[in-house]
Amino acid sequence: MTDTVHDVIVVGSGVSGLSAAVYAARADLEPLVLEGPEPGGQLTLTTDVENYLGFPDGIGGMELIQNGKEQAKRFGAEFTHGTVERATLEERPFELELSNGDVLRTRALIVASGASARWVGAENEDELMGYGLSTCATCDGAFHRGDDVLVIGGGDSAMEEALFLAKFAESVTIVHRRDELRASEIMADRAREHEDIEFRWNTELEALHGSKEEGLTGATLISHPDGHPKEKADNGVDVDRETVDVGGVFYGIGHTPNTGFLEGSGVERDSDGYIQTESDDEGRATTHTAVDGVFAAGDVADSRYRQAITAAGTGSMAALDVEDYLETLEHEQSAPAMAPEQ
Repeated sequence: MTDTVHDVIVVGSGVSGLSAAVYAARADLEPLVLEGPEPGGQLTLTTDVENYLGFPDGIGGMELIQNGKEQAKRFGAEFTHGTVERATLEERPFELELSNGDVLRTRALIVASGASARWVGAENEDELMGYGLSTCATCDGAFHRGDDVLVIGGGDSAMEEALFLAKFAESVTIVHRRDELRASEIMADRAREHEDIEFRWNTELEALHGSKEEGLTGATLISHPDGHPKEKADNGVDVDRETVDVGGVFYGIGHTPNTGFLEGSGVERDSDGYIQTESDDEGRATTHTAVDGVFAAGDVADSRYRQAITAAGTGSMAALDVEDYLETLEHEQSAPAMAPEQ
């Protein structure tokens, strides 16, 4: 264990973590930013970002992340690779145990570890993610004007993706492995009633076709009348396969917040694992968690918007909340003790 006690550690180096690092560094808090197993977060999987304020011609996702990192470094933020395995938050300073065995200590903690989109395991998805395959219709839908696109999933996330894509695409087909949806009735009805949205029931995505140079050109679908065709194919059951020409595929099967290291820490999470933040005494939103001195920013606490611009905003909020917290803590520690009553 190191003897160093940091003022603030930021867990995560996506856009929310970088925004928090910039603000914390400008406040002379010398933040330490932990870059986890996927430095830069989901934005690094996006080739072009066209909806981030200030870039009228768009900017590459990786370039935006690198710019943010250099900006934070310029003001004094320090970066190191490390994955937090466990957070001990009962005592001060907090202790973070990393996967390599190191233990870091800090007075304040900003959790900006993001949420990872769920993938389906289709052939070539690693190669084509960001090149026609996407996990965010709001981010990438406008690139598919006039295309035929697929949305994979059967829950509310998939319905939302399909409805948004229908504004741009020539056609949208929802591919679902069963013959009934998990989505709420209102979202399912909206999708069913839309004239440009179709459904492929009892069907799954098996493979993606194309390359980084030419983009995604098609997909192989696998189907069986009783549903769950991949499972049946793995068990030797005959299934139907069809290759379709599509210009885009969108995964709409949800996200998993990267909060496992907070298990048992006292930080409250909802049933899906997203961190729950608290309002102040006047009912205004903050980045405070149930543990005093721990703050949350970005997708790790946002199951709704999941946008780079909103993540950056909450990152700055978390840093400002940390600054106020540390100032209050210092004031309380330096205040003279009250003399006992006579």
